[in-house]
Amino acid sequence: MSLSMGQTNATSWSGFVFLGFSGFGELQLLLFVLFLCLYLVTLTSNVFIIVVIRMDSHLHTPMYLFLSFLSFSETCYTLGIIPRMLSGLIMGDQSISYVGCAAQMFFSASWACTNCFLLAVMGFDRYVAICAPLHYDSRINPTLCAQLVGFSFLTGYLFGLGMTLVIFHLPFCSSHEIQHFFCDTPPVLSLACGDTGLSELGILILSLLVLLVSLFFITISYVYILVAILRIPSVKGRKKAFSTCASHLTVVIVHYGCASFMYLRPKASYSLERDQLISVTYTVVTPLLNPIVYSLRNRAVQTALINVFQGRLLGKG
Repeated sequence: MSLSMGQTNATSWSGFVFLGFSGFGELQLLLFVLFLCLYLVTLTSNVFIIVVIRMDSHLHTPMYLFLSFLSFSETCYTLGIIPRMLSGLIMGDQSISYVGCAAQMFFSASWACTNCFLLAVMGFDRYVAICAPLHYDSRINPTLCAQLVGFSFLTGYLFGLGMTLVIFHLPFCSSHEIQHFFCDTPPVLSLACGDTGLSELGILILSLLVLLVSLFFITISYVYILVAILRIPSVKGRKKAFSTCASHLTVVIVHYGCASFMYLRPKASYSLERDQLISVTYTVVTPLLNPIVYSLRNRAVQTALINVFQGRLLGKG
């Protein structure tokens, strides 16, 4: 009887309310300024990476192609979360419609999954470049690049759709307050009525498939890379080979560390304060980390950026 009442109440409202930053009071304005600055830097950096790689013919290689798609994926991921979060902080309206919440979950989950697969593809690219450099051009050809990128995006969308359907087929109770700043899977799932065991299991399986399978291929790639680097006779040669992977490895550790903590655990262990910090890192900091660590520290990208600012590439076109 109580379950039926809970389901009935769920149909009397048409949305959710975010409580993520409700306890910060007057500090919400400060958070708005901080997150806005970080978002603008993130957006600008990723767009610069895409434009520079597109404009400079020296960067028309598979490694930079994958980088540009990663920047595009990160940009789309932040577009689905941060503008809505900023609007809530400055306007005070923390409500979101039922359909809007489902759409936000679908797109954020899809782009997050796409990022995982793109990082695995980039690990494979580094494996071929270091372990089989003489065959790199023939193996990592334009056709394979297109197939790998297409697979990453298509699979990411399928997993995102699956996660969204698993949660939004459930009835929701009378409480519609999301203990978070966007429609992420753990806090929305906690609002569902009745037995959510099968749904929790479904989300866990999908998360395991995305995170562990992609991380498995990254790990295998780096095992072979490490073996190849240790076989290089000179210390200088080993350092040069490892430097081509250091940035990717840094991004992988941060990305998978945050994602694993958020999604590979039971619903009962969800904590607003702790998980919000991890989510801010994953949502705001990690997309900013990618262009800075992975691209902007790269000498070829730096040179291309200078050329763009000086107008040389536009002059040649």
